[in-house]
Amino acid sequence: MSQRPILRRCVACRKLFNREQLWKVTRDYQGGVVLEGGMGRSAYLCPNEECLEESCRRKRLQKALRCQIPASVVEMLQKRLNPCIDAAAEAR
Repeated sequence: MSQRPILRRCVACRKLFNREQLWKVTRDYQGGVVLEGGMGRSAYLCPNEECLEESCRRKRLQKALRCQIPASVVEMLQKRLNPCIDAAAEAR
């Protein structure tokens, strides 16, 4: 018997995807926000620039997690989008 994939919805575009295809952002029990792990309230985001921009502009992650999203978390998500651009900037 094959297992069905676990589906989650992107907070920005509202499309359903396999959980493994999305980025997980979690508000942990201590009130902090972590990426890819931790226990607590979670929101999922497509790994593309449009969804990241939409979630920032309309505060979708903040609403889903019911807390403020630190700028460092947004920066880490942007670095995940553009790892080669960040490497080129560091080389300069």
